[in-house]
Amino acid sequence: MERVKQKFVMTNLLRNQMFIPIAALLIIFLFNLIADPTFFKITLGYNNAGNPLLNGYLITILDYGSELAILAIGMTLVTSASGGQDISVGAAIAIAGSVILRILCGSNSRSEELQAPIIVAFLVACVVAALFGAFNGVLVAVFKIQPMVATLILYTAGRSIAAWINNNELPIVNDVRFTYFGGLIPGIPIPVPFFIAAICVLIIFLVLKFTTLGLYTQAVGINERAAKLNGLNPVVIKILTFVILGLCVAVCGLIKTSRLSTINYSVIAKDIEMDAILAVALGGNALGGGKFNMWASILGAYVIQALTTTLYKFNVKSTALPAYKAVVVIILVVASAPIVREKAQEIIKKIKHGNVEKEVA
Repeated sequence: MERVKQKFVMTNLLRNQMFIPIAALLIIFLFNLIADPTFFKITLGYNNAGNPLLNGYLITILDYGSELAILAIGMTLVTSASGGQDISVGAAIAIAGSVILRILCGSNSRSEELQAPIIVAFLVACVVAALFGAFNGVLVAVFKIQPMVATLILYTAGRSIAAWINNNELPIVNDVRFTYFGGLIPGIPIPVPFFIAAICVLIIFLVLKFTTLGLYTQAVGINERAAKLNGLNPVVIKILTFVILGLCVAVCGLIKTSRLSTINYSVIAKDIEMDAILAVALGGNALGGGKFNMWASILGAYVIQALTTTLYKFNVKSTALPAYKAVVVIILVVASAPIVREKAQEIIKKIKHGNVEKEVA
C-alpha cells in the first residue's frame, strides 16, 4: 500500500501546474551546472559612481526577468478572459516610454533639468497605456475581433506613434535619479526592477485574494455565455484585463527607459510579446482561455529569462533566439492540446490501475 501511495503522490505532483515551470528551471540550472558551474557565481562589485552592485548570471535573470514577470501578470489575465494574446505590448512599451521622456524633457530633448516630477510622468504614461489597452479591449470584447488580430493594429503602428510623440527625436534624461528605476539605488546592490516586480506581484496577490477578479476572469474565459447568464458582464471584464495589461506595460516602459535614460523606438522591448506569451504557456495556462495560475506564469517569466541568459552565455546570436524559443512554444502547445492530455491521462490511469492490481495480488 505504501508503494501505491507513493504512485498517487507522484501523479498529483505531475498534475500540479507549477510542476512544468519548476521542472524547466531545474533542467536549465542542471545544464549550466554541468556545462559551466560559474553560471551560479555572484560577486560584489562597484559601478562607475562607486555604489556596490551584485554581478552574475543569476542577478541578470532576476533583473531582466522582472520586466517579463510584470508583463506576464497582465498577459495571464488577458489570455484567461479573451482566449487570445496581446501582441502589441512591445510597441505599447515604446509608447509609454516615449510619453515618460516627453514629459520629463519637455520641448527640449536635451534638457539638463527635469521638466516635471518622475511620478507625474509615470502616472501620465499609466493613463496613456491604459487607454491603449482599453482600445484593444473594445476591439476584442465589443467588436468580437480575435485578440491577436485586434492588437496587430497597435503592434504595427505603435512604434511610429512613439516616435511621433517626441518628434522623431531621441530625448535624453540627465538626472541621475531617473536611472534608479532601471538600475540601482545607491547603497542597495540588488537591481531595483526586482523590487518593482515584487510590488506588482504583491498588488496582484491582494487583488486576486480580496476581489472576485480572478473568478470572473476565469468564468468568462471558460464559458462567456454561461457567465453572462449568471449576471457577469463579459465585455467589461475583458476590457478590464486589457487595461490592467496596459498598466503593466507602463511599469515596463518606466524600467526600460530608465536603464538607458533614453529610447530607441525600433529596438526597445523588441519581441518581448513573444516572451510574455511564452511565460504564460510555460506556466501551464491554456492559451485558449479559462483557468489560470498567476504564480506559474510569474515563475515562467523567470524561466524564460534563465533560458535567454543561458543562450547568450553560450554565444548564441540574438537573431537566433526566437528560433530556440519557437521550439519551446511548439512543445508547450502540443503538450497542452486536448488530445495529448487525454492520451496522457489514459496512460496514467492504466499505469495506476496496473500497479494497484499488483499490490492487491
